[in-house]
Amino acid sequence: THWKHGGILGVFGYGGGIVGRYADVPERFPGVEHFHTVPCRPALHPNTTHSANLRQLCDLWEKHGSGVTNMHGSTGDIILLGTRTENLEPFFWDLTHDMGQDLGGSGSNLRTPANCIGQSRCEWSCYDTEECCYKLTMQYSRTRSIVRTSPTSTNANLRLANLTGVAAYARSNI
Repeated sequence: THWKHGGILGVFGYGGGIVGRYADVPERFPGVEHFHTVPCRPALHPNTTHSANLRQLCDLWEKHGSGVTNMHGSTGDIILLGTRTENLEPFFWDLTHDMGQDLGGSGSNLRTPANCIGQSRCEWSCYDTEECCYKLTMQYSRTRSIVRTSPTSTNANLRLANLTGVAAYARSNI
């Protein structure tokens, strides 16, 4: 079947992450009229690669989706394949609130940054990558929350303000 593609924006307001897939001939393929793809990036803490955490994620996907997964090596994402539209918001809630995971790729926003271990293990490190990652994340979070509360900001303005704030902070503090 041919898929109609289109991102489904964040379930609670901002942020993308779910690749919407709808069959354009649902009468021919009734089991997959909706077959959305959900990229999930594990949060950066030691428990996220633990087998119990992966089991919890798989159980959650069996509850809300098809149970089919794809581990994407180059991005570190866990791609969850196949769910219906009505399952997206309950899944998103369980994933982000109960499990502490992040949903989606970064798009033009900063999400769940990763970095090399830097000075803690590398004698040739030029700067403290852990500190840089932490400071950029904290600055971005503050910038994002300020812009997000503005009733007149659009999604494009939100992204621009976030990126501008991160770039300005990086220039002055690194």
